[in-house]
Amino acid sequence: LPDRDGLDLTREWRGWSQVPLIVLSARGREEDKVQALDAGADDYLTKPFSTGELMARIRVAFRHRGEGTAEVPVHRTEHWSLDQAQRELWVAGQRVHLTPNEYKLLQVLVRHVGRVVTHAQLLREVWGTAAAQPHYVRVYMAQLRQKLEPDPARPRYLLTEPGVGYRLRGEEG
Repeated sequence: LPDRDGLDLTREWRGWSQVPLIVLSARGREEDKVQALDAGADDYLTKPFSTGELMARIRVAFRHRGEGTAEVPVHRTEHWSLDQAQRELWVAGQRVHLTPNEYKLLQVLVRHVGRVVTHAQLLREVWGTAAAQPHYVRVYMAQLRQKLEPDPARPRYLLTEPGVGYRLRGEEG
């Protein structure tokens, strides 16, 4: 891509859409493929390739994702909602500003709603491989709780799993 980093675009896309994503690239190193797949790509195809192979990989990607099951990019609870298509957080009917990292952190938790997300996974998905400061997650989680929890001292949605990571409560409302 001439003006964007493909890995950033892949992470961003995967953050709000489950539509199959196949990377088409001239880069054929194993490291490039692994990074793209870890960022959320469903497949990676190195140029040159045939139209037949591309079409077969598209069919496989849709088969694995379940055609027609793309999720709605809005996560709602009784107190707040995150509209991922608009990149907006609404709390008690008011739009709340999120920093880019707060948004990414919440987006990762929404993508894994109801499941524990480890500190290492959050660091990798929000700050990338260069981040080596585990306290970042704790600081940003506290900021998110201030913005979306009815009582930040007693979180209902952003739950701590001691020694492991965090979980977004699976309550839909």
